[in-house]
Amino acid sequence: MSVKVSSDDINSDRAILDVQQTSCCIVGGGPTGAVLALMLARQGIPTILVEAHKNFDRDFRGDIIHAGAMEVMDELGLTNRLLQQIPHTKTDRIDFMTPDQRLVFADFSRLKTRHPYATILPQGKFIEFLTSEAKQYPNFQLLMGANVQELIAEDGIIRGVRYRGSGGWHEIRANLTIGADGRFSRVRQLAGMEQIKAKAPMDLFWFRLPRHSDDPEGLIARFGAKRAIVMYNTFDGNWQLAYIIPKGYYNQLHADGIEALRKSVVEVVPEFSDRVEHLQDWKQASLLSVEVGLLKRWYRPGLLFIGDAAHVMSPVGGVGINYSIQDAVVAANVLGAPLKAGEVQLSHLAKVQQQRELSIRTIQAFQSFIQTNITAKALQSDNTLKLPLYLRLPILRDIPARILAFGIRPPHVKPVHTLQDIEANTVNNTSAVLSK
Repeated sequence: MSVKVSSDDINSDRAILDVQQTSCCIVGGGPTGAVLALMLARQGIPTILVEAHKNFDRDFRGDIIHAGAMEVMDELGLTNRLLQQIPHTKTDRIDFMTPDQRLVFADFSRLKTRHPYATILPQGKFIEFLTSEAKQYPNFQLLMGANVQELIAEDGIIRGVRYRGSGGWHEIRANLTIGADGRFSRVRQLAGMEQIKAKAPMDLFWFRLPRHSDDPEGLIARFGAKRAIVMYNTFDGNWQLAYIIPKGYYNQLHADGIEALRKSVVEVVPEFSDRVEHLQDWKQASLLSVEVGLLKRWYRPGLLFIGDAAHVMSPVGGVGINYSIQDAVVAANVLGAPLKAGEVQLSHLAKVQQQRELSIRTIQAFQSFIQTNITAKALQSDNTLKLPLYLRLPILRDIPARILAFGIRPPHVKPVHTLQDIEANTVNNTSAVLSK
């Protein structure tokens, strides 16, 4: 097991500059970690959120927020400010389209919710918004440019992390450490834990093209002969395209050249013939190697994984943020009281997994079904894909919409006291942490 232990192992050239004590240390400043940190801070729990990058100004690909996550924002009292402050677009359905057919795959407009649509907004701005809200609480701290390098383990229990940041090495001692650092989780690697992986038949090649004012809106999966493209209109006046390729095909795609790529895009989306020339260089695009994985156990003493660190999703349906935020809600609901008491037991961590695992397994099975029965067939067929008959039944549009938007047993945010109450209680909670 690759867990690093106690400060006695630190060489003189790696001296610890400072040691902080907190109740919960969350590693990973994505939507998952940011929502959890905000929810714990609202409960008056001393929380440190650790992010390896120095800012959130990066080119994220996950920009879709489904109704389930928007309902969480409602319950946190944030929706109005969120939509006022961040540019966004909305779509009330996902369409499947071939040269001969256009069918509604998921109809969000029929959902019984205040948000019968998917919201598309810049993930970086979303995280900035969440962390700004968290900063209102005196027991929250955000550390940027803090690259976690080691876990602290004592008597088989994780007691915090060591990270490299400003000026050298630093240490955070915590009653609970949470790995929310994504699909390539450093914390998961340090803990010696591996996800059980399932094969995916495809990879995605991401790029943007200009959107014209008279273009249609929405989230559309376009299918042609051995080709498939998922496209949606973004908040910045562009189309975001995911060009779907067979697993491991990227080297051949690159060898064929950029002109061949442009030509194949037009074969699937003929109306892009007037703008495909904007794709001039491979640097304008990025490859996503699609993986699906799940930790058998999401926890060990003193350590819990949530979000992609616990379960890597396929991009099918754009549900990654949605399901990870629901993980954060469950974690905050289950762990709030134990963290306040300073007595987080293994049973509490197990309860988080128990409440979330069915939803995760369900959406992963759903995504696998779509990949195998629609996407993979489209990539293998010399002819245009014939969409399955069941997609033509309007009543079935509600099933994928419900699964994508909410999953199984969507969690709800437990109410907390006012900010003034939390500020009054924070002193007592902080003193309890420091006395440990």
